[in-house]
Amino acid sequence: MSQNVTLQLLRYFDALSRELNYRRAAETLYISQPALSAAIRQLEQLIGARLFDRDTRSVTLTGFGTEWLPSVRSALRGVDAALDAASTLVDRGHVRIGYLIGTGADLLFQLIEGLEAELPGITVETIEHNFSDPTAGLAAGTSDVALIRPPVDVLGLEMAVVAEETWVACLPRTHRLAERTELRIAELLDEPIVVAPSSAGIWRDYWMALDARQGRPAVIAAEAATYEAETMLVSTGIGVSFTTSSMVRLYVRPGIRFVPIVDRPISYTALAWNPERLSASARKLVQHMLDRVPPRPDAGQ
Repeated sequence: MSQNVTLQLLRYFDALSRELNYRRAAETLYISQPALSAAIRQLEQLIGARLFDRDTRSVTLTGFGTEWLPSVRSALRGVDAALDAASTLVDRGHVRIGYLIGTGADLLFQLIEGLEAELPGITVETIEHNFSDPTAGLAAGTSDVALIRPPVDVLGLEMAVVAEETWVACLPRTHRLAERTELRIAELLDEPIVVAPSSAGIWRDYWMALDARQGRPAVIAAEAATYEAETMLVSTGIGVSFTTSSMVRLYVRPGIRFVPIVDRPISYTALAWNPERLSASARKLVQHMLDRVPPRPDAGQ
């Protein structure tokens, strides 16, 4: 039996046990619902026991499924750890750099300047990520190194600050506050706001100024995964948004106005990586990039 039970089947079992919904589990696995149903039936036949009870309203784990699940998850964690170890031992000289849209491709290119001359055996692939994944691929493991704006929902990351910016409000040009030269966050908390997708987690909360709301829910007008979508929604009067001062230079659009917010903490752009997943080439690249971090103004003066 062990030769016929594949990792894929175990991952399908794990996914369905988390969702307890065939449609949602199939979506997370990027397969069809009938394919997932067939795979679960195959796994049940191979082990000789039913894993789920299903009726027209609900899906629940059987007693056997509940007891077996911890062993399956332990096995999957072990396999994933082994694969992670292999990825660090096999150094292919190719490093994937993720960056969050709007963090500044000019800064990224500055950090990798001179790479071909100093590290000729290393090639890089740069991948842009939108607001649905503010970790820029680090959470999913599709990036080795990333240029992000903290905070993000990933444990164990090491980070180095490479730039800092202030907050600005992005307002429709017809907004009652659009002609102001500066604003305080309290003046904007009751405004309908354009926010990142919910998958952005604590990053979305941060850019909603959740810490300043004192438990009052935000009035969410719309979600946007890119600055283009965000500024379009703002320009049409759907809502306001909060962003960084570099957007004044990068995303000037008809119909919007940027106004500085003077009482918010500094926003940082950081180079981030998981030290346990870095190949030898990625470690060399990180050091190369850190050596080229532009000097920051002294925040204490």
